[in-house]
Amino acid sequence: MRLDAGRTAVIVVDMVNDFCKPGGAMVLPGYERLVPPQLQIIEAARAKGAPVIWVHDEHRRNMRRDRELVKRTPHCEEGGWGTMIIEDLGARDDEIHVRKRRYSAFFGTDLDLTLKDMLITQLVVFGVVTNICVRSTVHDGFFLGYEIVVPHDACAATGPREQESSLYDIATHFGVVSDAAAVARALRDGAEVANLDIAA
Repeated sequence: MRLDAGRTAVIVVDMVNDFCKPGGAMVLPGYERLVPPQLQIIEAARAKGAPVIWVHDEHRRNMRRDRELVKRTPHCEEGGWGTMIIEDLGARDDEIHVRKRRYSAFFGTDLDLTLKDMLITQLVVFGVVTNICVRSTVHDGFFLGYEIVVPHDACAATGPREQESSLYDIATHFGVVSDAAAVARALRDGAEVANLDIAA
């Protein structure tokens, strides 16, 4: 697969305070190691004019039954600090921000419509967590017809087993699993992005 920056968008999934920063409602330890590879891709995309789209998990107050919160600890309350993208990544106000209430960035949002209006056919998807929101977004993107690349070092799962299993399934069924350096290079010069050897 070759990335064409003119028809590729970078989708940054849920790199928000509640999932990353001390004091967050559901912190995934070690988010710091994701920041350099994520920035490598973000900067390459911006340099080539490829859109960077920031996905925020965000839940309305006083719902009788928020399906996500039935299964998970309350988090990312609408309008709160927890829903904000971590400052480390330098998200810009003039970039697209999508707010979701379910795991997938496509479900119940206008992300697909937005991408189609931008003539986007390829996606680079990363963030937290690999086995829930990243994976759900990849699945829906695949079902909607997008070509998808997931840089493994720009994602983290809830554990090593979940990371390996999710990446294996993505690589064998839904897209290409690569690394940040290869993805950034492909965005810059159209180099090929190949599947890494992911253990079964």
